[in-house]
Amino acid sequence: MSTAGASADPLAALGALPGVADSVESVRKAVDRVYGHRVMRRRSNAITSEAALRGARGSAALSGADWALEEVRRRTDFSGDDEARTVGAALRLTAEAGQLLSIWRQSPLRVLARLHLVAAADQDDQVGRPRKEGEQVDEPLVGLPLPSATEAHGRLDGLAGLIIAGGSAPALVTAAVVHGELLALRPFTSHNGLVARTAERIVLVGSGLDPKSVCAAEVGHAELGRDAYLDALGGYVSGTSEGVAAWIAHCGRAVELGARESMAVCEALQRGAA
Repeated sequence: MSTAGASADPLAALGALPGVADSVESVRKAVDRVYGHRVMRRRSNAITSEAALRGARGSAALSGADWALEEVRRRTDFSGDDEARTVGAALRLTAEAGQLLSIWRQSPLRVLARLHLVAAADQDDQVGRPRKEGEQVDEPLVGLPLPSATEAHGRLDGLAGLIIAGGSAPALVTAAVVHGELLALRPFTSHNGLVARTAERIVLVGSGLDPKSVCAAEVGHAELGRDAYLDALGGYVSGTSEGVAAWIAHCGRAVELGARESMAVCEALQRGAA
């Protein structure tokens, strides 16, 4: 976020970075195409449910549990090995996200704490709060330098302040910054990737861009691949204008791919009804 300089609305300033406006417009068109599909007028709940399942699968894949969609759909017990617990955490977070939309704009830190509690699903004293100095972070797939707990707390407070203040930034920009900051900071001792991607979803839905939550960015992030995801995140962490713009564009492409996935589901349902 350092590229925003001294702007009174730093998130909106990021929208002026080269190429970002094009990404915002492309995302809007992709989302509008889904919402304009005739199936959405009759069976939007079915599309929302399917997008939630596919989004959870995609998020879990990025955290190291790359299961086939039908395996996620079939399974009922997620208490086995680490991969099963990761998939279970992703499914719980997707279900929880819709319950937290009304709280997000007033108390984003409360929402993030709740998301971590839901993801961890235990009563450890490190769960549901930002990490303290000296506490280890279990996020092996993100190899970026880890900020100190003090820095993480300060930047987290700053991010929360921007969300509460609101502003004119496009939803894509805000969602990408929330996602990028949480992964850069890794403020919790575990499950930061899952929490970051769920927070991105909350922003996209709560902003009104995707009110029925049918354009799961997690699907697109997984389709683009973990290497591309981490490379784009590295650009965001660099703080350069080019790096931040590339991360926002990457998130935009992920939303577009999520929208394309739901369009395919709409088409399948329409063929089935014909």
